[in-house]
Order: sequence, then structure tokens, then C-alpha cells
Amino acid sequence: MPAPVRTPAPAPASRRSAAPGREPLWRDVLGEHLRSLRHKRGETLVETAGRAGVSPQYLSEVERGIKEPSSEMIAAMAGALGVTLVDLTLAVSENLKSARPTGRSAAVCRAALALAA
Repeated sequence: MPAPVRTPAPAPASRRSAAPGREPLWRDVLGEHLRSLRHKRGETLVETAGRAGVSPQYLSEVERGIKEPSSEMIAAMAGALGVTLVDLTLAVSENLKSARPTGRSAAVCRAALALAA
């Protein structure tokens, strides 16, 4: 019997480039920022996840932009990384703001930032 043909899985959301002219998703920017904070602290997924009260797999999925964490989970992960929820939200919003495409109306960008916060 021939071996089954396996197709490669699509790249995780945070590894995919946003289409030209499109804003990145909140979950992707959040995940990238959480990973950056964790790396700056020199921590493993297991260490940070343990303090946040989540599984390492869940934290990994959040960092890769696969999961949409609740506000409670975001607050727990922020606390485990030594930042406040406000500081984390502001940093992610600033990253979104700097990544916004040109040519879109200011109202649309403000609305996206309001939804992200």
C-alpha cells in the first residue's frame, strides 16, 4: 500500500505576511509582542506559562497568532511577563498604528485601534 500523501500545513498566522494594504490582526501583533517580552526575559514557554496559569501549548498558540485569548488570559500573560495590561495594550496598539497602511482613512484606522484596545 503506498504511503499517504501529506500536504504541508499552512504557515501560522503570525508568520504570514499581511496582504499589501491590509492591517495586521490584533492577535498576531499581540502574540509577537508577548514572545518578544518573553525572549527579553530569557524565559522558556514552560516558565512563563506556569506563572500565567496556562499551558505552554496555549501560550505558544497565542504567540503564533492562532488563539484569540480572552481579556483574562491576556492579563494573566501580561502579569507573568511583568507588565501591566495597560502597558501591553498600549504597546500592541502602537505597533498596530505604525504598521497601518497608507491611503486608508484616519477614521478606519482609529476604529481599528479602538477595537484592539
